[in-house]
Amino acid sequence: MLNSLEDAVVVITGASSGVGQATAEAFARRRSKLVLAARDAAALHEVARTCRELGAEVLVAPTDVTDADAVKDLARKAMSFGKIDVWFSNVGVGAVGRFEETPIEAHEQVIRTNLIGHLNDAHAAVPIFRKQGHGIFINMISLGGFASAPFAAAYSASKFGLRGFSEALRAELADERDIHICDVYPTFMDTPGVGHGANYTGRRLSVPPPVYNARRAARAIVRLAERPRNSLTVGLVADLTRFAHFVAPNMTPRLMAKLTARYLSRAPRVARSHGNLFRAPAEPGGIDGGLRSSRRIPVATTAAVCVLGIAVAALVLGKPRAPVGRGRSGVARLFRRA
Repeated sequence: MLNSLEDAVVVITGASSGVGQATAEAFARRRSKLVLAARDAAALHEVARTCRELGAEVLVAPTDVTDADAVKDLARKAMSFGKIDVWFSNVGVGAVGRFEETPIEAHEQVIRTNLIGHLNDAHAAVPIFRKQGHGIFINMISLGGFASAPFAAAYSASKFGLRGFSEALRAELADERDIHICDVYPTFMDTPGVGHGANYTGRRLSVPPPVYNARRAARAIVRLAERPRNSLTVGLVADLTRFAHFVAPNMTPRLMAKLTARYLSRAPRVARSHGNLFRAPAEPGGIDGGLRSSRRIPVATTAAVCVLGIAVAALVLGKPRAPVGRGRSGVARLFRRA
């Protein structure tokens, strides 16, 4: 736990837009010392300018996290402040499309960025944390870490893998009371990520409501730096999705696949694109992606719909396909196996 975020040294990868940029600005307001990393140097300098105006001291370090040596160099640059208190491993990319229609090199790049990139971050940060006796490593995962995303197979694989990596690393560091490995599982955020990502569907992409302001996730990350915990969800939908997947692990992704396929069949046609998979976006994205609807959907309504879906799934799972014996329901059998 940090006594104060003022003068705390915070490394943020993927800081050039979206949640990364919002988090940089949130730490800047607390007068932290920032080390901002991403592939797009021009976008980073714009973010740095805003953070300096908010009162932060900022070091810009253009870095591709898929390059382990470059990440080690990032850590060395950050240590010019004398320490690293927080490392926010935030880089993430996506590729949407049917598995077999998505180029294998795109799948590989998603894994390389979303999983190997975070391993590179931790491999650079943890030795420094051990040496100085403290540190907080925050992994940006997503609700995709416990509920798969059909039509984004590599993304799902990377997020499931990232959750497993965090659990393993946390166990290794269990005896280091002042070193923390924290996971963040946000629901859909209004960022440029969807627009910047690779799209092999030939259809315009969007995300289902409710879509949250990325600044909400940034505030949660700042709270984690102040009071570390193993995992944190952001947005009620993330909790409900997690529970739904636990209750109906097979039905939930099948339902998502059907809904996604239906949406794609009706969405306007667009050109297929590698997006930002292999190079930085042509234009900086900023924090907001323009995905939030002007018509607010009450959280209670969303919760009711999700809970109804969970109830239906539970009923289906509870319907016996063969003699059950002793009156044990399908749901009970599911929890017994878990």
